[in-house]
Amino acid sequence: MIEIMNTTNVGMNDKLILTDCDGVLLDWKYRFAQYMEDRGYTPTDDFEQHYNIHNRYIEVKDKAHATEIVTEFNESARIGWLPPLRDAMKYVKKLHEEHGYLFGVITSLSSNVFAGYLRQENLARLFGDTCFEFVTCLDTGADKDEDLLKLSQYKKYKNAWWIEDKPVNLHAGVKVGFKGILMEHGHNMNIKIDGFVAKNWEDIYNHITSQETAEPYSR
Repeated sequence: MIEIMNTTNVGMNDKLILTDCDGVLLDWKYRFAQYMEDRGYTPTDDFEQHYNIHNRYIEVKDKAHATEIVTEFNESARIGWLPPLRDAMKYVKKLHEEHGYLFGVITSLSSNVFAGYLRQENLARLFGDTCFEFVTCLDTGADKDEDLLKLSQYKKYKNAWWIEDKPVNLHAGVKVGFKGILMEHGHNMNIKIDGFVAKNWEDIYNHITSQETAEPYSR
């Protein structure tokens, strides 16, 4: 696990949003599709309906092969140049600059330290260098249950929002007390989840700000 803290922001704010990165903040699928096309892989006809890579490309044999390819991509230079997902830049900045939220990122990217720094630089370039309290990089495809449980035990994170595109990870956060928001994609549209479903960051912004109260947050 790699954790990169923004020491400027730590402890300065109690308005916190916890979030996944790929498929929520960044458009991982777009850059990965380019990567696979460059290597001659063929997408399946129902490409957008699948989360797992071995179901999305004809030549990918199984889960182990898929993990190998994804790890290679996540540890390549391309991981530092992912575009924002949909309207993420506009509304993440509004939540941060106009409403005072900080973001904590938990991403199953890689345990490679250089991949972690590329991720941090990518996020800072798009969203600004004061937006994130921390960026936690787990190993490729790793579960987030343990990290979410640890965070839930800190009073400052109590009742925080938890934004994901993978339903099983969303549930892991909701189970320990976070308020779940699912970012909708083709692979999760028909899965019943415990939380709010958003098509974009405008939906997330409206949902979060509509539930803000005039009372100041108190530890």
